[in-house]
Amino acid sequence: MIGPMAPTDAFTTRPELAGTFGMVASTHYLATAAGMAVLERGGNAFDAAAAVAFTLHVVEPHLNGPGGDVPIILATAADPVPRVLCGQGPAPSATGIGHFEGLGLTLIPGSGQLATVVPGAVGAWLTLLRDHGTLPLRDVLDYAIGYAEHGHPLVAGVVGTLNSVAELFRTRWPDSAAQWLPGGRVPRRHDMVRLPALAATYRRLLAEAEAAGADREAQLDAAYRAWYEGFVAEAVDAFAAREVLDETGRAHRGLLSGADMAAWRPSYEPTVSLDWRGVTVHKAGPWSQGPVLLQQLGMLDALGELPPHGSAERIHRVVEVAKLAFADREAFYGDDPEAYAALPDLLDPDYLKARASLVGDVASTELRPGSPGGRTPRLPGFLATPEAFADSGELTDAMAQVEQVDEAGRTRGDTCHIDVVDRWGNLVSATPSGGWLQSNPTIPELGFCLGTRGQMFWLEPGLANSLAPGKRPRTTLTPSMLTRDGVPVTAFGTPGGDQQDQWQLLFLLNHVGDGLNLQAAIDAPAWHSSAMPASFAPRKRAPREIVVEDRFGEEVFAALTARGHQPVRSGAWSLGRLSAVTRDPATGVLRAGANPRAMQGYAAGR
Repeated sequence: MIGPMAPTDAFTTRPELAGTFGMVASTHYLATAAGMAVLERGGNAFDAAAAVAFTLHVVEPHLNGPGGDVPIILATAADPVPRVLCGQGPAPSATGIGHFEGLGLTLIPGSGQLATVVPGAVGAWLTLLRDHGTLPLRDVLDYAIGYAEHGHPLVAGVVGTLNSVAELFRTRWPDSAAQWLPGGRVPRRHDMVRLPALAATYRRLLAEAEAAGADREAQLDAAYRAWYEGFVAEAVDAFAAREVLDETGRAHRGLLSGADMAAWRPSYEPTVSLDWRGVTVHKAGPWSQGPVLLQQLGMLDALGELPPHGSAERIHRVVEVAKLAFADREAFYGDDPEAYAALPDLLDPDYLKARASLVGDVASTELRPGSPGGRTPRLPGFLATPEAFADSGELTDAMAQVEQVDEAGRTRGDTCHIDVVDRWGNLVSATPSGGWLQSNPTIPELGFCLGTRGQMFWLEPGLANSLAPGKRPRTTLTPSMLTRDGVPVTAFGTPGGDQQDQWQLLFLLNHVGDGLNLQAAIDAPAWHSSAMPASFAPRKRAPREIVVEDRFGEEVFAALTARGHQPVRSGAWSLGRLSAVTRDPATGVLRAGANPRAMQGYAAGR
């Protein structure tokens, strides 16, 4: 059991890796190996990260896919200033709040056609390769094509997801059944599964790229056009005309069009940052939830020295700060000019100190946004309804949700994560997600399905995150990067939906605050609050609930209960799927660590 202190030489599940050539960490060992192979092939961190990403589309299809999204934070050896490459696509031009009102809906469903947005993941990776990579597209795609064409052993999470949706696939989504239920049955763990349609899509993408000639950049531009204006966009456009049964129990046609895809481009943007204990923490803007990590750090600093590692006092303080930061997220974050205007005030030290003063000795049950710069907070009306509140224990950790299906037929998906650093000092952190195999029916000629990121919009006018055509949903995807004295030193992140910036906070407190090495900081017992409104349908919250790994002592659970929390025991190794890589600018030594939970994530390097 965990006591009040955490020694810096604590036992870890695996070693913190150290070397000088390159480090790759991701949520699946096969993808990590693909990335490392690209480094060995002479590629840089950006080539390797893209190879990891395309491989993850194949081996973690319940967590991400080519029809999904990805935010990327990168820094190059030539330009150490971190930047965001946004692979989060916007809402279709044909959508709008009125369309959903006409359907009698107050929330966007979490599956099916109505929640689709422009799939941004592939466009972002092709853009990253064109602008910062060094290898031809063929060298990057080889690994994903091989695993899709010749097969790969299924991990347990894919099997669990398929078990939850098998009946839906058999009765209502036959194209998904044809791809994922060979012989009509759910594959078993470690069964070899082939994805020939996806392999053919990637092979055609390569053929169209190489038809543009020998120039690498011309090939990547041609691949981009093939995806967003050519055969992929045409298949997506045709698919949108189909009626698809979703979690409402009704069938709906899609709103996304090939024209929406052709009109979109990934964008480079500055990071949002905060100086904290000798490092600068970099996140994506308020179209993501990223700034909540910065707000939490600022509030914790305003409260002074942290209580001891592993103590109920620390858990209480961190959870109460999270509630305040995420309340601000609901009131002020979104792909909206006002959200960007509010950022300086949300991160102002005086504002954060005032917010921190609200932390008391007992658990708060209120959703309490502040008034940054004198602004009047506005929360969605739905959050005041009985439907917005969960039963105790209903909201469990995101990893378990991947394998669940509820009585209404709602399925949940999770996310992947990638961190890479190379010997030249290039650094990248990315969080791919969406386009889960359970999101939508498989498009048979493409071998993948569209995502459902649109479920994160609110169907209420006047909010920062209200649905509007061409607007990005406020995503939960939130990679991270640290600089020290202006030099990039660490890339890290985790899957986990609304938990991502709670678990990443714990990593920073463990690693930067308590001095634990990367692997020890990842291995340390974790927790998160369920008090914030879920970003995924059906958008519930549990104001007193905190989910806590069962490695803490009984006295910790008793003390949390005494403070008014409702601790929900999670498995001893169940929360978070963190990974991280670092580079010491003074020595050139590279390090990496990856999550042991679920026995799937891995780091590799030398």
